Amino acid sequence: MSFDWAAVLAALPDLLQGLRLTLLIALAGLGGGIVLGVLAGVALTYGGRLAVIPAQVYVALIRGTPIVVQVMFVYFALPIMMDIRISATSAAIITLIVNSGAYNAEIIRGALDGVPLGLREAGLAMGLPFHKVLAHVISPIAFRRALPAMGNQFVNLVKDTSIFLVIGVGELTRRGQEIMAENFRAVEIWTAVAIIYLLVISLLALSLRVLERSVRLP
Repeated sequence: MSFDWAAVLAALPDLLQGLRLTLLIALAGLGGGIVLGVLAGVALTYGGRLAVIPAQVYVALIRGTPIVVQVMFVYFALPIMMDIRISATSAAIITLIVNSGAYNAEIIRGALDGVPLGLREAGLAMGLPFHKVLAHVISPIAFRRALPAMGNQFVNLVKDTSIFLVIGVGELTRRGQEIMAENFRAVEIWTAVAIIYLLVISLLALSLRVLERSVRLP
């Protein structure tokens, strides 16, 4: 069977539209996941029992369950429990934020633990309140330590968006599935989808490597 390039060219606009949604969901998941991860990571590192226990439960619950189960819960179970309507795209974004936040929390916790204790003590000894020590002394160093792992987490977010085809989100993989169902050109369509993912992930990985070098600790 010959490879039909015309089928790929015809499908490309729809696939790129799916890629646009994939990146939008991943970026939303990244932003929300960083905020949630920082809050949970700080709670795990510096919080009292009232903060640590909920953060530990959250991280254990999310890391201990598959993301496909999480999105099914958000899309199907949560609306019944709370009597609300959630679109497929919103469910995907919520799931990605919650899932990413749990993994980022452990990354942040590890980065904060890696900052020398003497820096914190020096800041406090100078009379700075703890929140300023955290913001201006500890966080810049912790950010540099956490960046490589958080970069890998973002790459994983982009790939994880493919899971959301199970609830009908029109991201890249779903678009490929729909196009293939119409033209039956499985080899061409899935090859194109794979190449698009590969190009995007490679570009992200290269950009993250450049960013890591620019902020690397001496």
